[in-house]
This record gives sequence, structure tokens and C-alpha cells, in this order.
Amino acid sequence: MTGTPAPFTADDYRARMERAARAADEAGLAGVLVSPGPDLVWLTGYAPPAATERLTLLVLTPGQDPVLVVPTLEAPDAEKAVGAPALKLRDWTDGKDPYTTTAPLLDASGRFGVSDNAWAMHLLGLQRELPGTSYVSLSDGLPMLRAVKDAAELERLAAAGAAADDTYEEILKVAFAGRRESDVAGDLADLLRHFGHEQVDFTVVGSGPNGANPHHEAGSRVIGHGDTVVLDFGGLKHGYGSDTSRTVHVGEPSAEEQRVHDIVRAAQQAAFEAVRPGIACQDVDRVARAHITDAGYGDRFIHRTGHGIGVTTHEPPYMIEGEEQPLVPGMCFSVEPGIYLPGRFGVRIEDIVTVTEDGGRRLNDTPREMAVVN
Repeated sequence: MTGTPAPFTADDYRARMERAARAADEAGLAGVLVSPGPDLVWLTGYAPPAATERLTLLVLTPGQDPVLVVPTLEAPDAEKAVGAPALKLRDWTDGKDPYTTTAPLLDASGRFGVSDNAWAMHLLGLQRELPGTSYVSLSDGLPMLRAVKDAAELERLAAAGAAADDTYEEILKVAFAGRRESDVAGDLADLLRHFGHEQVDFTVVGSGPNGANPHHEAGSRVIGHGDTVVLDFGGLKHGYGSDTSRTVHVGEPSAEEQRVHDIVRAAQQAAFEAVRPGIACQDVDRVARAHITDAGYGDRFIHRTGHGIGVTTHEPPYMIEGEEQPLVPGMCFSVEPGIYLPGRFGVRIEDIVTVTEDGGRRLNDTPREMAVVN
């Protein structure tokens, strides 16, 4: 994809809010309460100041117009949000009780879905005002709310994936040996921004024994000749996430390192080929895990096979044992098996995959063979 995608419109946000209210009704919820964060941005296009203790809350209830409860001093900014034409604003001033303002909008005995990052003090304030209400996190009550992407969202995810691929192709050209992990991580961050990311979320560079820690924070270890290096990086481009992992080697790998990498690559390929509408999320995990277990490394695959991605880099659905949610066209998630040998090295290969009508499509397409770097 070239250029900048067309922005989402007020009608897009209106449709999302209607979809959320409808999903809440179908799930037996009285409505959805959304605090500042990715859910609010996805539903309305509004991103209030990050560091605020004042209550901002989107109230979505079946059959009613969406209402955004907002501090008076922030109402002018809320009115400028792209999704504002689809909203009614109800403001409250400092010195007033925001929960008293919000209470009339809610069923006094209803059960509501609440965004996962809602502040406890706000939830407790609502419970104090309306003791008959109850609440469930959106991850539990409506886990698939953002899971199925439309064409415009898929376009953004594909662009983010392509930018991550460009980043990987360029990082192969830099020196690894003799430099700190943090130096290479800085190169990755610079490249992600160069290729259009407005936000860099993570740049994992795990060299040698550090590669056996899946979420290793790049540090001061100097990368040496003979090291296996796990690279895992991503962020947001046009508001949507990228996340890819490749494992490289400084100089030629040993026979064991190559064998472990080949096992992970085959497991990743098998899991990708299993993706199709109708199978359960856990089946993707089972395919990857079975391949690694059969090769004798089952106890060294220590995390789930994948996670959803969208306006955040980690969100439902999750490719993990026990997740029986069937795959649906438009879902996007990572496929990232790995093997981790403590004190020695690790290997992980990760692509973002979207479910199509008859299978899956990768949004990352760089070579999955172990690259040799200097």
C-alpha cells in the first residue's frame, strides 16, 4: 500500500458504537462503559489527555444514543473528535460529583461491560452511586468486539506489516558483532519511525543466552560472533499495529542452532497453514505445539502461539489452549512459536496473519530462514 489511507469518518464511528451496543445486548449486558484508552479511540476517535484523574466515560446502551460523559474543561476537545457528531456530550464541572452525572444514564440494576483499563476509583464511584449494578471486563464480556477487522482496518494493518518488513530488511545490513543489544534496538526503533510508524512499542534484541527470555529488554550485553539473536519489534502505523519476530545469527550457526531454528520454522509454517474459518483459536496453538513437542522441545515452548492485533499490539483473540472461539474472516493475530534453551539461546519466528474466506494470509513476508549477519 502506498500513501496515507483515508481517515475514518463519523459514520464509521457511529457504526462501531451501534455494533458495540448490539453486541452488549446479545451478550445479556445492559450496556458498555468505555474509559480513555484504545477502546474509546476505536469507538469514537477521541483520545483525551492521558494523565487525567477526571472521569471521562462513553456510555453505550441498546436503543439509546451514545453519550460521552466528559469534564467541562475537556468538552471543547471532545467536540472536535471525528466521531463526535454521533455522540451526545454530557459534561460535569470540577466540584461536582461525576458519578451523580453519570448515574441517570445507567440501568440501576444492570450488568455492564467495562473497558479493561478503567480506573478502579471510577468503577467504585459508580457502584457507590448505583449499588445494584454489576460489571464485567470487556475482555471477558465482549472479547471479540474489536477482533474482526473491516477492509479499512486490514489496509492499515497491512501497511504496518509492510513497514515492519522493510525495517527487518534494513536491520540485516547493520553491524551486530561488537555492539550492545541496546544499540541494535535503537536502530530498529529509528527504522520503524523511518518507515512510517508514529509509535514504537517494543524492540526486543535478545542475544545469546538473553534470547532464551521471550520478553528480554535490550540491554548492555555486547553481541558477539557466534550469537543467536532474537529480534521482535513493532508499534503503530496509521493507528494500527505491527509485530514481527525473526531470529538471526552472527556468523554461521552451529548444527544444533540450525536444527532448532528449522523446527520452529516448520512449526510456524504448519500453524499458519492450519488457519481457516471455523477452527478454534486453540487449534492453531495445538498445531504449532505438537510439532515442537514431537521434536523433543515441548517444555521449551513456554508461551501461547499468538495474540490478536489491531489498535493495540496485544488484544483478543489469543491462540492458546482453552480458547474455543472459532476463527472468523477478518480476524488478525500473530503466529509466533518459539524454543528457548535457558543459558544458551532462543529462537522465535512471528508473522501477523489475517483470516480469509478460505484460509489465512500473512501480513509479513520477509524470509523465515535464519539470516546470517555480521
